Amino acid sequence: MAPYQPTKAELDRRKIVGINAETVTDVSSTDYPGHYPGEDHSWDKFKFEDNFEVKIYKNEPLESSFSLIGLDAAVANAFRRIMIAEIPTLAIETVFVANNTSIIQDEVLAQRLGLIPLKGSKQGLLEFLKWCSPPAEGEAPYSIDSNTILLELKIACTRNEIAAKGETDPLKAYHNAHVYAKDIVFKPFGRQRNYFSGGDEIRPTNPDILIAKLRPGQEIDVDMHAIKGVGSDHAKYSPVATASYRLMPTITILKPILGKDAEKFARCFPRGVIELETVTKKEAAKKGSGYEGHEGEKKAVVKDPMKDTVSRECLRHEEFEGKVKLGRIRDHFIFSVESVGQWDSDELFLESVKILKGKCDVLKRSLTNMVR
Repeated sequence: MAPYQPTKAELDRRKIVGINAETVTDVSSTDYPGHYPGEDHSWDKFKFEDNFEVKIYKNEPLESSFSLIGLDAAVANAFRRIMIAEIPTLAIETVFVANNTSIIQDEVLAQRLGLIPLKGSKQGLLEFLKWCSPPAEGEAPYSIDSNTILLELKIACTRNEIAAKGETDPLKAYHNAHVYAKDIVFKPFGRQRNYFSGGDEIRPTNPDILIAKLRPGQEIDVDMHAIKGVGSDHAKYSPVATASYRLMPTITILKPILGKDAEKFARCFPRGVIELETVTKKEAAKKGSGYEGHEGEKKAVVKDPMKDTVSRECLRHEEFEGKVKLGRIRDHFIFSVESVGQWDSDELFLESVKILKGKCDVLKRSLTNMVR
């Protein structure tokens, strides 16, 4: 017997996660073999290609927003976790303090330096720089040009002799009153000049990150070693400020909402989600539409459900009971990615796809070896 093929409307209904006043229903996926008797839900590559869709809403160097449609939650979450924890970046790992007479303790200064995101040539980061393995017990650290980046910060605060008498602004009264990330100097050695030079030299992503404040007589003299790492080792290596996703909201108006109720209904949602339109003569003349006798009145219509935060505010009001149904589309993921500067935001997602593909290749080879 040929497999039963449900209608598109039924398939769309199964994808909706129900949002009620106090509960959430139909959370789990059901499109897998054996759940619906007589239906074939085995995974098919060509079917996936037909249904999968990518929509890009915003693509800027530090921020991007896009939708992945027709994807399972496990895969979408894998992309999110990889962007946070498995894409390599540079960060300061070791700080050698020669002199620090600022009011910031050495260990606090080292921590602040470690959290400054660094950027440089992508080719140098991915192809030239190798992973720096920790030394064995009793051994000295092994630093070479292909695993360690040398940086230095040497700065002292002095009085500004030409400042006006009685000047109270420290930035005018003193030289180097504030120490910024731009004061960190990259010291290339070995083959590093071939990869990290000109616009691709190692430098902070934001030169205006404040490190410390100094006063005359205080100085900071430190050398630093930066190495390649990933966010699963330490959060300082994570290339994203945030990488998150949410499910596309759905708002279904079951019965007409008119007049003052329509205005109140619109206020229950963020601006731009609900729009007020005028009931036309044609709508008012149609029997069973619910608009009979309401020509010229305002009605509520859904304009942009993507802007909704699903606060469920409209479900608190009795006048809307039975008139609206809220939900989320289970396989429509709206991603928001904010880069801290080492990678462009769109590159982060593409790199996560590349890493996940590599993981799948490793698993495939392992399975092949198991059955030999």
